Amino acid sequence: MTTQAPTFTQPLQSVVALEGSAATFEAQVSGSPVPEVSWFRDGQVLTAAALPGAQISFSDGRAVLRIPAVTAAHSGRFSVRATNGAGQATSTAELLVTAETAPPTFIQRLQSLTVRQGSRVRLDVRVTGIPTPVVKFYREGAEIQSSADFQILQEGDLYSLLIAEAFPEDSGTYSVNATNSSGRATSTAELLVQGEEVAVPAKKTKTVETRQTRVEKKVEARFEATAVMEVDIVGGVLAHKTPPRVPPKPASKSPTPSSAVSKIGAARHQSPSPVRHVKAPTPSPVR
Repeated sequence: MTTQAPTFTQPLQSVVALEGSAATFEAQVSGSPVPEVSWFRDGQVLTAAALPGAQISFSDGRAVLRIPAVTAAHSGRFSVRATNGAGQATSTAELLVTAETAPPTFIQRLQSLTVRQGSRVRLDVRVTGIPTPVVKFYREGAEIQSSADFQILQEGDLYSLLIAEAFPEDSGTYSVNATNSSGRATSTAELLVQGEEVAVPAKKTKTVETRQTRVEKKVEARFEATAVMEVDIVGGVLAHKTPPRVPPKPASKSPTPSSAVSKIGAARHQSPSPVRHVKAPTPSPVR
């Protein structure tokens, strides 16, 4: 069996509590074998006699200390120690009990983000208040519970929501509610997760079509050039030879329009000059 020394994946956070209200310390610890947990106050082991009414629990790696009604005498340093055969770890935080109150105030609000699919996302807020406000994250009005995909962290007055790998379905409106006995505050932002773009070869297709058009134009130009070279000029009349690809029409007994044109062209060819010729008189025979 593999052993692992205790590690606090979520350490204790300091608490400011209003006198007479409840104060809660929480920590998440891992280790193998499962560690044993002990609590201390100002370096002394916390006992039921030293802190009447205190509630201590440890389940699924989560250690909790809750004091139902605090007084100024409860102020001090609280620590939790986790121990197993591979080692030990300790986490410490402060408890401040005050008679003053202050509603929650965001000193750093949520910021809207646009990210690519598969990116790691972190949404941060900083919020203060007396007593320490309870902070919760929501998406589209539904509370987000800490899990492997959505992790909620606290470090002092910094509260963070971590999304290990964002997908388009994670897009939406995210909000943070901070509440204490003096009031409530909310911060809201938008998260847009862009999916992977499907490669559409639009430009490539356009280029191929253009090349095809150019090829067709070149073929047509060559055909026209060949046809021009095969033109016969007959008496000023242009007679195109039949392209080799088209078989000649069968000869007909009756003169076709094309043959008539050829005859006319031949006649014109014999007398191309427009000058009129006068026929000389025929000499009489000599007797």
